[in-house]
Amino acid sequence: MKLRMRLAAALLPMILSGSLMAAPADSPLVELDTSMGKIVMRLSPDRAPVTVRNFIDYVNAGHYNGTIFHRVISGFMIQGGGFTPDMRQKETRAPIPLEARGGMPNDKYTVAMARTSYPHSATSQFFINVNDNSFLNADEAADGQGYAVFGTVTSGTDVVDKIAEVRTGFRRGMKDVPLEPVVIKSARVIK
Repeated sequence: MKLRMRLAAALLPMILSGSLMAAPADSPLVELDTSMGKIVMRLSPDRAPVTVRNFIDYVNAGHYNGTIFHRVISGFMIQGGGFTPDMRQKETRAPIPLEARGGMPNDKYTVAMARTSYPHSATSQFFINVNDNSFLNADEAADGQGYAVFGTVTSGTDVVDKIAEVRTGFRRGMKDVPLEPVVIKSARVIK
């Protein structure tokens, strides 16, 4: 009985501080202030540490400020983080390794890294799934690689839905580009 009391007394401060909770204490929140409203995303460094660090580095460098959602496909996803409103591609750092097997599926309102057909090619561009897109998961992807999910939209899903329904067309040789630019005015870590 005395041992239980001592153990309980020793653990009580940790329990009250939340240090024994299952959710990682270092799950950053990032806010995108767009021309259509704000989107807040909780990132998951426990599932995709390199991807989260890369994304936060771009946020902290101001890379996303003034970029657009340049690819919007209703019922699929909205993609941004690489182009300015005049469709000029921004300079990026070196690509990162693919972390698509981190255990987070490409479900509705999850955030994933965009890449080329080469698996380890993600830099700054990301997309938000507007549908459950299991065919993008590593275990179902046609290329056997998939796309790395590294976060979830926690508020602003209505904004994501509005962006997903904008009218699109062709611009500078690219299709699915919003006819009226949807600008990421700023991106910042809020926690």
